Amino acid sequence: MSQEIAWNGVHALVGHAPVAARGGDAAPAARASGIAIERASAARLAGLGDDWRDLASRADAANVFLNPALLAAAIAAYPERNIVVLLAWQDARLAGVWAFAQGRMRLSAPAMPNAYLATPAIDRDCLEPVIDALLSYIDADPALPNIVALDAMGAGTATYAALARVIAARRGALSVFGRSQRPMLASDLDAKAYFEQAMSASSRKKLRQHRRRLGEKGALESVLVTAPDAVVRAYEDFLALEASGWKGRQGTALASDAADAQFTRAMIAALAARGEAEIHSLTLDGRPVSMQVVLRAGRTAFTWKTCYDEALHDYSPGTLLFEDYSARLLADDNVDAVDSCSFDDSGYMASWRERGDIASLWLDARAGGSLLFPLLARLYGLYLGLRAHAKALYRRHVRKTGR
Repeated sequence: MSQEIAWNGVHALVGHAPVAARGGDAAPAARASGIAIERASAARLAGLGDDWRDLASRADAANVFLNPALLAAAIAAYPERNIVVLLAWQDARLAGVWAFAQGRMRLSAPAMPNAYLATPAIDRDCLEPVIDALLSYIDADPALPNIVALDAMGAGTATYAALARVIAARRGALSVFGRSQRPMLASDLDAKAYFEQAMSASSRKKLRQHRRRLGEKGALESVLVTAPDAVVRAYEDFLALEASGWKGRQGTALASDAADAQFTRAMIAALAARGEAEIHSLTLDGRPVSMQVVLRAGRTAFTWKTCYDEALHDYSPGTLLFEDYSARLLADDNVDAVDSCSFDDSGYMASWRERGDIASLWLDARAGGSLLFPLLARLYGLYLGLRAHAKALYRRHVRKTGR
């Protein structure tokens, strides 16, 4: 019987039962459920645009970071990550996509940097069979680690609930190391009504003042770019604007790393070609002073990356653009929800009223689990606790000393 255990805030669902040898039942189980699992190469992924679009319309949880074109670009840009992409097929129809970076001890999702969601994209009508088939495939392949680390799993989804049920049925283990909430936008209200509820009157007044004062410096315009060639050009402006700020000085801007620049350029071009990437800008005399890259999967939009001109910080150009693209997305009949891609419930995107639950977790893909998994999970939980404590001590030191 499975049981939940906890230590230092880490929760685990652990159970064991006699099972067939590793890989013995994995393939028959997949066939019995009508699910076939394929490990896809970059070349294979490049030709799955229509299959992906069909799946994105049926997926329980949208995840743009599993778009096959995006994954193909990641495989090319990050060969050292050994990206593993698994496709689930049911009756020749794409029923699921999950991708991981393969390390020595575990598979990790998201599979590449600058991706902010680990939730598999699975047809809502066959969640449990697909998840079981995917885990059985991992279990059956001796070259793949059994531990699967999900850094940002949507915890409020039917996919998450199905994953927990499948793990329990397989008598496996799942350890949750932390939970957070990220801002989401999902409302039938128009922009005026939404922000009247989401922001105080004084905050809205201050933003109107910032917009007026910034407009006194030149022609202020809010611009949306959707045409593929224009999006590619605008993305170069984005890279330059981001690199001009603190990220550029610290070497963390996308343009600061050759692989990141290669991957994101290819990603934007591929998504824009299918109408799945757009760039919102606030311009002053035609020069962008804040920019937001928005990606799409099915009826969900993802506010992936933002930047602004730090010389105009006092005018809050990023928040002004936030108002503008929020209004556009609320009015877009093709968008049901917007994922902020934020790490937590902070920053100006916290003005969005809706929230998405996010979990960081490990799971054991081995049917029946293993005695080693709880020990490794506990050690990792202890490491996370020590790291959080060290960060808290450092922040306290900075507040006290100013350095």
